[in-house]
Amino acid sequence: MITAGIDMGAKNIKVVLLQDGKVLAKSLVRGGFDTRESAEQCFREALNQAGIKEEDVSVVVSSGAGRKDAPYQKGTITEVSAASKAVLHLHPSARTVIDVGAEEGRAIRCDENGKVIDFAINEKCAAGAGAFTESMARALEVELEEFGALSLQSSADIPMNAQCAVFAESEVVSLVHAGTSKQDIARAVHDAIASRIVSLVRKVGFTPDVVLIGGVSNNVGFVDALNRGLETRVTVAEDPDYMVALGAALEAQALAGNA
Repeated sequence: MITAGIDMGAKNIKVVLLQDGKVLAKSLVRGGFDTRESAEQCFREALNQAGIKEEDVSVVVSSGAGRKDAPYQKGTITEVSAASKAVLHLHPSARTVIDVGAEEGRAIRCDENGKVIDFAINEKCAAGAGAFTESMARALEVELEEFGALSLQSSADIPMNAQCAVFAESEVVSLVHAGTSKQDIARAVHDAIASRIVSLVRKVGFTPDVVLIGGVSNNVGFVDALNRGLETRVTVAEDPDYMVALGAALEAQALAGNA
């Protein structure tokens, strides 16, 4: 049996195809203006990778901010539930899930069955998510791929007080004018992002093991700052960008099994 999950994310759309619980194919495209068209493109790319046709897919479930607009879907699942379901599928010992994407950061506490016990979302400002990192990298004139590694070259503790991405960019400019090194500023930025996520984690209740997912998981500077903030070592999920899509595909598998 083949099922599919579509994650209609704020920035990127992801599709995961599952066959009997194992990943058959996955695809990612930028959302663009017409997210439905982008989702259809992403779905077709995954089908082509797997060498199958649309009619070979039993059930499609969607998640993400635009999940109701996803094509082909026969059901939806929230990002929180999808993230918990996917993480527990791959990491059965996980009890805390941290999901940091382009626009939001989430902390989720779940039980041994993947049932969500509590969660908190940073949705008021992008200062706790990937968009903030991109903005700060531009302010420092550093490529985003280099930004995280740059922060690892510093051991300075420079607090950033701004709670908004716009004001934080002004604060970064002030630090540049004060002669602060790019390495120290990069560390300060990542520490600021991590501190907001740590607050969410402590709000829902910090229970090991901790698994990190979402696009910002690929940023080594953020992972380092999060480890220091939580005073533990988080596990970064394999293919962290696709975890919500995987959770949606697992939900589709459950729906198909109950049909």
